[in-house]
Amino acid sequence: MTKFRPCIDLHQGKVKQIVGGSLNDHGAKENFISDHDAAFYASLYKEHALTGGHVIALGPGNKEEAIKALKAYPNGLQFGGGVNHKNANEFLKAGASHLIVTSYLFENGEFSWDRLDRIKRETGTERLILDLSCRRTATGWNI
Repeated sequence: MTKFRPCIDLHQGKVKQIVGGSLNDHGAKENFISDHDAAFYASLYKEHALTGGHVIALGPGNKEEAIKALKAYPNGLQFGGGVNHKNANEFLKAGASHLIVTSYLFENGEFSWDRLDRIKRETGTERLILDLSCRRTATGWNI
C-alpha cells in the first residue's frame, strides 16, 4: 500500500517546492511557489486526515509561517529546520508532533553527544527525530 506523506517546505516565508540539492547561500532553484500560506496546507492535510507529514523551514525567515501551520494542525505535523535546545519547546507548544533535528547535532563537523543530551533534556526522546541524511560530495559523504 502506498501512503501519501504531506509536506510543507518553507523558504523565505513562502511555501515552495525547491529542486533537491539546489539550496545554497546564494538561493535555490524553485519548481513552484504557492500563493497560499502554510496554514492553508496544514488545514487541508488535517481536513483529509493525512498523517506523518512535516513542515521544514529552509533557512531563516520561516518561523511565523511554520508556527501558523503547526497551530492549524496540532500534533499532526513534524517540524524541522533550525531546531535546537533553546527553541525546541516553542515548536512543540505551537503544535509539532515531533521535532526533526539535523545540523544542530554537529559542532565543527563532528557529532556532538552533548548537544544531543541538551535537546533530549528539553524534549524527551519520544518526540525527537534525528535526521542524519547524507549527500555524496567530492570529498566524501556530508550531512
